[in-house]
Amino acid sequence: MQHYLKTNRITALLFLMLLSLPLSAQWFGWTPPGIPRTADGSVDVNAPAPRTLDGHADFSGMWVPSDARGTLFDLENYQDWALEVMTEQERSFFVNDPRFNCLPDGPASYLAGPSVGGGRRIVQTPSFIAVLNGDMTYRQIHMDGRDPVEDAILPSWLGYSAAHWEGDVLVVETSGFNDKTWLTREGLPHTDQLRITERYTRTDFGLVELEISYDDPGTLKVPVQVTIDLAYRANADFLEVVCTESETAQKHYTGELSQAEEKIVEVPVDLLETYVGTYQGVWLGNLITAEVTLEDGELFLTRTPRYSDTGGNTDSATSPLVAQSQNAFDSTFGLGWIFNTDENGDISSVSEVHVSGAWPFERVR
Repeated sequence: MQHYLKTNRITALLFLMLLSLPLSAQWFGWTPPGIPRTADGSVDVNAPAPRTLDGHADFSGMWVPSDARGTLFDLENYQDWALEVMTEQERSFFVNDPRFNCLPDGPASYLAGPSVGGGRRIVQTPSFIAVLNGDMTYRQIHMDGRDPVEDAILPSWLGYSAAHWEGDVLVVETSGFNDKTWLTREGLPHTDQLRITERYTRTDFGLVELEISYDDPGTLKVPVQVTIDLAYRANADFLEVVCTESETAQKHYTGELSQAEEKIVEVPVDLLETYVGTYQGVWLGNLITAEVTLEDGELFLTRTPRYSDTGGNTDSATSPLVAQSQNAFDSTFGLGWIFNTDENGDISSVSEVHVSGAWPFERVR
């Protein structure tokens, strides 16, 4: 099971990102003032959106993406070289993800949900907006009338942002990126030609609709877009997270899926057939469904929802299962899978192996 150590290091880093979720652990029982609430004390997410003194929509507060979908996730919109890079990133278990190397996440952070540190706090003033991220990076959005940067002298990880109002819609234009980050968690690269336009609309107290367009003629065949729902977190805050490079961790953070494939473990087809089925269980409070299928003698597992809540046009993700023993398998999710038997020797569950342990999903059919 040597390869599990490699994949679990990825899972471990994802687990550390959980610490950047908005938490209010330091002020137990504190109720923030100025928040509309229902009769039972819950936040009234359907209350009217607040406004600033100058009459514009107020986006201040803690926000977490709850959904992301759009043409950004359609592979046919990517140039061939970008698809090749993504394939290599997957086969190396995304070892080059900036987050895994204690580097700024860049545009991929726009899509990140709560399980991957996607919380952000917006601080709004009439001439300047700050976006504070859970990994202690930040964005500066200038609203003083300046134009977007055309040719950045010093390209940066998060780009240079200028914004203006179109009615109640906040329009943010960002350019001047370096090419060291990704557009998606699946390793979609970009060039320094990237330009991003965000359009924020606060529909009510609890929801912001964010529409993002991406234009990068060096990576994309056509401009693409994504729509994100940002959910308000009233009773939330950040816990401090400091990511430091670890020489020891990086030295062991190696390996590719091909190495797991080259480790020849022959599993009889009749045994593989016993693993086929549907399994369900709870991980981090979410109901997970794992559908195991057999195609041409190879096992595949479809996980619903996707392991990493980083956006996409489908709720599921599929990975081949690469045998490490007769009942233990590797996957491109960065997770291990172990099939378990009951007292009668029948397959009764599959365990999804995280750094936190093995989470059993019971067989339902």
